[in-house]
Amino acid sequence: MASMSHSSIALCGASASASASDHLRSSTNGVSLRTLGRAMVASTKRNNLYVTARLKKGKKFDHPWPSNPDPNVKGGVLSYLSTFKPLGDTQKPVTLDFEKPLVELEKKIVDVRKMAAETGLDFTDQIITLETKYRQALKDLYTHLTPIQRVNIARHPNRPTFLDHIHNITDKFMELHGDRAGYDDPAIVTGIGTIDGKRYMFIGHQKGRNTKENIMRNFGMPTPHGYRKALRMMYYADHHGFPIVTFIDTPGAYADLKSEELGQGEAIANNLRTMFGLKVPILSIVIGEGGSGGALAIGCANKMLMLENAVFYVASPEACAAILWNSSKAAPEAAEKLRITSRELVKLNVADGIIPEPLGGAHADPSWTSQQIKIAINENMNEFGKMSGEELLKHRMAKYRKIGVFIENAPVEPEIKVNMKRRDAVVSNSRKLEGEVEKLKEQILKAKETSSSEDQPSSEVLNEMIKKLKSEIDDEYTEAARAMGLEERLTAMRGEFSKASEEEHLVHPILIEKIEKLKEEFNTRLSEAPNYESLKSKLDMLRDFSRAKAASEAASVKNEINKRFQEAVDRPEVREKVEAIKAEVASSGASSFEELSDELKEKVLKTKGEVEAEMAGVLKSMGLELEAVKPNVAEQIFVPSENIQEKVEKLNREISEKIEEVVRAPEIKSMVELLKVENAKASQTPGDTKVSQKIETLEQQIKQKIADALSMSGLQEKQEELEKELAVAREVAAVKSEESLKEDDDDDDDDDDDGSESEKPEIINPSFA
Repeated sequence: MASMSHSSIALCGASASASASDHLRSSTNGVSLRTLGRAMVASTKRNNLYVTARLKKGKKFDHPWPSNPDPNVKGGVLSYLSTFKPLGDTQKPVTLDFEKPLVELEKKIVDVRKMAAETGLDFTDQIITLETKYRQALKDLYTHLTPIQRVNIARHPNRPTFLDHIHNITDKFMELHGDRAGYDDPAIVTGIGTIDGKRYMFIGHQKGRNTKENIMRNFGMPTPHGYRKALRMMYYADHHGFPIVTFIDTPGAYADLKSEELGQGEAIANNLRTMFGLKVPILSIVIGEGGSGGALAIGCANKMLMLENAVFYVASPEACAAILWNSSKAAPEAAEKLRITSRELVKLNVADGIIPEPLGGAHADPSWTSQQIKIAINENMNEFGKMSGEELLKHRMAKYRKIGVFIENAPVEPEIKVNMKRRDAVVSNSRKLEGEVEKLKEQILKAKETSSSEDQPSSEVLNEMIKKLKSEIDDEYTEAARAMGLEERLTAMRGEFSKASEEEHLVHPILIEKIEKLKEEFNTRLSEAPNYESLKSKLDMLRDFSRAKAASEAASVKNEINKRFQEAVDRPEVREKVEAIKAEVASSGASSFEELSDELKEKVLKTKGEVEAEMAGVLKSMGLELEAVKPNVAEQIFVPSENIQEKVEKLNREISEKIEEVVRAPEIKSMVELLKVENAKASQTPGDTKVSQKIETLEQQIKQKIADALSMSGLQEKQEELEKELAVAREVAAVKSEESLKEDDDDDDDDDDDGSESEKPEIINPSFA
């Protein structure tokens, strides 16, 4: 029979003292409950007596266990009282940013399978290929994870929680509640369980599997009540001799005002002190993220193991980045510097072992991960079982005493000194510069792919980037010099050189020799500097951007020249002359330049000269100088023979070697160094005519001395002989080219169906056209 709840009965009138139950029991004068149940809301009137009843529909059974509980259920019948029950709906898959390429491959596999099902065709080979590619990509990705990627995996919403692992590894588990001070914190779960017949006290942080559970569990962040509950269970385990296994998975202790008022710090400190005095084995396992003191409060163990993708830190990467670099965007760099991954912590002796995870993380195969945890617990507890209580205490103390290295009264190595004195501003600017460099590279690559000048970065942007890179490289060189112990010598040498250059005479050869020796030593030892790779990377960037700048400027100049040339050719007087000469050539009926009359030849050459003069004027207006005009196609397509090319290359090598030999001479070297100083002065004081004149004089003197040395070496005569040989080869190529052009012209006339002669002037003299 349906139950009646929240009933409201209103009595009024003279018979108010009558029993309402009498009226309800009456089948003739009253209203039966069956009728009320059907009508949901019923009302009757008798001698000014009104009865109103409301029924509430509810579940037939409102108990935490089913109507037919299984007495042999794992964990016992009382496990039905646990709030941790299987999820009704499967968890939604969550894809991390770095896993997106894998998702695309999965989608392709699903699409191919769907197509195979719909069409009935055999796509087995394609599916196998895609699956092999997917497995290889998964392996490559998860064997080369960065620290911040491991942080994201440790925080994955679908990552198995403490109770997930407990139910997978224990034969029976009974949860114990409360801190005996008035509250049971759900963010920490404690209980007794058995593994292969052995009893253990399990204590762990519990996160939620969905939003509702996370709110109930406070996202795995315990209050002081949670730590006091854990402390109570530790005393209980120590009293009964149960080994303790703790599972760490928390971003940190809950840091709200109420928790601080209730003594959050005192509760954590009390746990730390107590755990060092317990005479039972303690094993801690980091299954997710272990944040600060909130993790350490149940983590002072004889051994601490970590899942492969777990992290353990004193401050989260985001918090560290916000403190040091004033931006949480630097979290990837902070994660790397903090050294919070399992591998790094094992090297530092903070963690004692790594429990493997399947490819894809623990959430990819929770059961397999749990079994690996079970194996690790059994192995370590077998080892601890051979120790007495005092030996366990000494073992636990020794674990924490060996963390870290202390060196007193020892000289500090240059590399360590550099690492100790890094400037935060430089690191921050360097990181910001890396982002700008990547964006600019992407823009340049995009411009190359699209062949669009609009996408090409402007010269101003490239100049700004080159300026920043030069500043960064200067800092890197300074840091390298400091690391190699050469900073003081470089500073002293710089002072001597500046003093010598101010006196306006050539630098002494002895000083130049000192500079060269120091320079040679610096270059030899540069690869030993701790920041060598960073310096090399920035030098490569500077070279790439300098090339991009040169290409951008060349493209800009080329476009401007073409634009000016077109404007010059489109001028009415030039166009009239060109069209007139074209018409005369067409009317003459000549098939080659040689067949034209002398008068017409002279007109063609004159018009050509005028057009070239216009072009030269355009170049001159742009500050450029016309060196030469190639007279025909033969000049453009001329390729010297291999013998001549070898001679040219040999002569170039000899000239380069001679120039290097001349420049290494002390006199020339001192002039070059002085020229560098004067150029530096000119950049600081632009418009100084005295400095400009001095620079011009020095440049002329250096050029003259190099020219004199080359003329005395006999290289000039070799160059003249080679030029003559090249001229003869060009003439031969020109004759052959003209003959081939004539043959091509005859072929074109035979194949031309429309009889048009408009192309003849261009064929007669391609350069003029």
